[in-house]
Amino acid sequence: MKKFGLIGYPIQGSLSPALFRAGYHGKYPYDLIEDPDFNVCYQKFIDSYDGINVTAPFKEDAFRKAEIIDPVCQRIGATNLLVKTTEGICAYNSDYTGISNSLIETVSGGIPEDRSDINAGISEFFGHRPGALIVGCGGAGKAAAVAAADLGMQVTLMNRTVGKAEKIASDLPQYGFGIRPLADFMEMFRKCDVIIYTLPGAIEAIGSLASGKAGNIKIILEANYKTPAFSQGTIAQLRSVYRDVRYISGLRWLLHQAAGGYRLFTGEAPDFHVMEQTLASH
Repeated sequence: MKKFGLIGYPIQGSLSPALFRAGYHGKYPYDLIEDPDFNVCYQKFIDSYDGINVTAPFKEDAFRKAEIIDPVCQRIGATNLLVKTTEGICAYNSDYTGISNSLIETVSGGIPEDRSDINAGISEFFGHRPGALIVGCGGAGKAAAVAAADLGMQVTLMNRTVGKAEKIASDLPQYGFGIRPLADFMEMFRKCDVIIYTLPGAIEAIGSLASGKAGNIKIILEANYKTPAFSQGTIAQLRSVYRDVRYISGLRWLLHQAAGGYRLFTGEAPDFHVMEQTLASH
């Protein structure tokens, strides 16, 4: 029987096992493989598992181990999913899928089968080519930057260490990423249409975002679902300033990321509805 798991540290309390069991009605085992040493986790994968999800802080380490790299994953330079194949270890990035599908769903009201006009549809939704601010340039931030750019957005990178953002922009010159320091967060939040926040904690400026001039549409997508930086109170305050604020929880990102990744593991579509119900109960 095929066997799957998640590597990272720390990962106790992860929702991935519950989502996987729900998606396949318990057909396949899925374990947490936790150790601060990446090599220990990776060896357990090699010895006992057919595929693994990868979370912080191992996404770039896992990418370097891959023998076959999906083109999207290659651009991002980090993986959150390794699968054994007859040709070798293959790396994918389902964070990209999770981000892209979360944004498309929010704008379109669903995930259309035909995506040929999706970029034009997103621009039409905002009334112009949208600007996206990516806050945090780790593995999730890289995936967010590429996903937003591939949806036709003008992307600005922001990180505590500006050099990390500059490295991403330098590695991917075809996207024309802008770079701004974290000190400019409030200015860029107001200017951009889409904010994808991937830092592990809240920065002080978030508490002051509702001050200032009114705006139109704002979409906020946050990676952290355990301790989100944008509280319900903050979102309520923003809705008093902006005409339309759509907040996408990290749980929604997780759902779309997991559904896409599990299909790559097994070759079978998971039960999305049951996965959705499982998240709703947490």
